[in-house]
Order: sequence, then C-alpha cells, then structure tokens
Amino acid sequence: MTTLSQIAWDDTVLPFQLDRSDVRGRVARLDGVLEQVLAQHDYPAIVEALVAEVALLTAMIGQTIKLRWKLSIQVRGNGPIRILATDYYGPSDDGQPARIRGWASFDAERLDPEADPFSQIGDGYFAILIDQGEGTVPYQGITPLAGGSLISCAQTYFAQSEQLPTRFAISYGRSTLPGQGEHWRAGGVMLQVMPKASPFAAKEGSGEAGLLQHTDILEGDEEENWNRVNHLLDTVEEMELIGPTVHPTDLLVRLFHEEGPRVFDPQRIEFGCTCSESRVRDSLAIYSAKDIRHMTTEDGRVTADCQFCGAHYEFDPQSLGFEATVNPDGSPKERVDE
Repeated sequence: MTTLSQIAWDDTVLPFQLDRSDVRGRVARLDGVLEQVLAQHDYPAIVEALVAEVALLTAMIGQTIKLRWKLSIQVRGNGPIRILATDYYGPSDDGQPARIRGWASFDAERLDPEADPFSQIGDGYFAILIDQGEGTVPYQGITPLAGGSLISCAQTYFAQSEQLPTRFAISYGRSTLPGQGEHWRAGGVMLQVMPKASPFAAKEGSGEAGLLQHTDILEGDEEENWNRVNHLLDTVEEMELIGPTVHPTDLLVRLFHEEGPRVFDPQRIEFGCTCSESRVRDSLAIYSAKDIRHMTTEDGRVTADCQFCGAHYEFDPQSLGFEATVNPDGSPKERVDE
C-alpha cells in the first residue's frame, strides 16, 4: 500500500452497516490527531494510555450522533487519575472535519506506574454529555465505573442508558514507521445494534451491580445476530485495528463479508480547541470586582490556562467581571445610567 493510501485513512472514522445482522458500526484510525492531543501535556505513560483510549472511544461514539455542536466524555474517580475529559465537535458543514480534544487531571505522587491504568481511576463514574448548542437542553447519561476498562464502561453506558447493545475492539500505543519517529497511534471497531423505535428497558440487569448487559436486552434472532457478529469481531488482530497498511474496507470484508457490509462516507478528524480570549472573558463575566481581585496575581494580572490545548491568557483585572471599568482594549468603559 502506498503512503498516500495510508495517510488517506489516518485520522478518519468510517461508518458502516451490516445488513444481514441489522448492526451498524464504525472503524476509526487516529494518528496525527492523537499525537496532538497528547502533545499538549507531559503525561506519564500510564495517563497517556487512558487519554488515548478515551479519545478513540470519543471519536467513534461522536460520529454516531447527528451533532449540531458537541459530545463530551467525562471519567471521574477517587484514585490517582482523577479526571479524563474529551470533547468531540461535529463538522460545521458537509465535508468538513470533526474536531477532538482531551486532557487528564492526576496526582503524580499517588500514581503507580506498574499498575493497570484503569485501576488508577478508582471508584467513580463514566458520563457522556451531548450539547446541541444554543436553545437546547444538554443531555447527560452516567454509569458507574465497572468492568475493569473504559471499553467496558462505554459498553455498559449504552446498554444501561440507551438500551443499545454495543461492542468495542480497540488497540493503541506508540508506533514507529520507516523514516518516521515514534508516535502514538490508535485504531478500533465499534459495533452497535440498530436503534429501535421502542427500546427495551429492564429494572435490573445481570451485569456488575445490576447493570444491564446485551443478554438483558436482546432475544431471538436479534440475540443470535449480535452473538454472531461479535464472534467475528473476536478474530480481529491488533495490527488490523491500528493499521497503517490495512485498509478499513478490506478489514470489514475480512471480518464481515457474509454479513453484507455497506460503508458510508468517512469522517475526517482533526485536533481542535474552542478556547479563546473572548470565551474566557465570558466565563468570568459572572464575577464581581471583589471576586476578580482574589484572582489577581502579584503582578496585577488575571491569568488562565486552557486545560485542553495549553493556551495561556492574561487580562487586566479592571476589564473583567460584571463591574469592569475598562474595555478589553484598555479604553474606559461607558457607564450606563440606571
């Protein structure tokens, strides 16, 4: 395979459908975008691995939803790794790339670099938030951390919150290609039963802590179809997931040729952050002059750093808050007589 073909499938999500089994899915490959997400911070290897995993999950899940704005995944726990957070911004127009960003908060002194990464999160929750923008009410679905991996948490989320049996097979790690330096690369396949108009709902499932599993939702032909495609996915190899020389459509034919696979237009993914000076100002507009003074440094500035991209902002404290006396450009602010 030529380098051109390889690059064409990097940083993309390819939607597909298996007509025989009534299952939809996604094949994702993240290369440069994952490297950019991780390059914003100097994470320990154990943290990098979890950020890579949640970024890949976010890319596949985000592409399944018709987004006007943003889908976020948040993982919070009481362990050394406190927060994993990612955002997926849907494309603004047809043919435009989607954007993804991510970050982690952790206590370096408590980290055990030899431990399983997921165990370092501790007890907490896995949440998916969907915000369709101005004029809409954000949706949030939460499930406890369970199953021993972020993949299991995501699968449990869809079974519990959406009653949609879902399966992920992913691989990620540092890769070295001829003529290139070492860099992060990830790939995965997502399978999901096609949504129905009236989803099944159960009071209690058979999974950990009574959470739902696919066996609590499916029966008859649907269960047989789901089990069959999952057995096929079990045969996937790590290098088929990551690539870079395995074409996603070739992978689908190899795995699911008897299931009638159909592919749709691939979605390009880029690293992207929405932070800006105006957004930071807007977030501080709710504070009084007294509050702003508490945020002011000894140098007489208010500073802010973006957790996702590392951008650094500095402000004149007199230009912030609802009692600001000067405009952002330093000119006196006109007073509005009451």
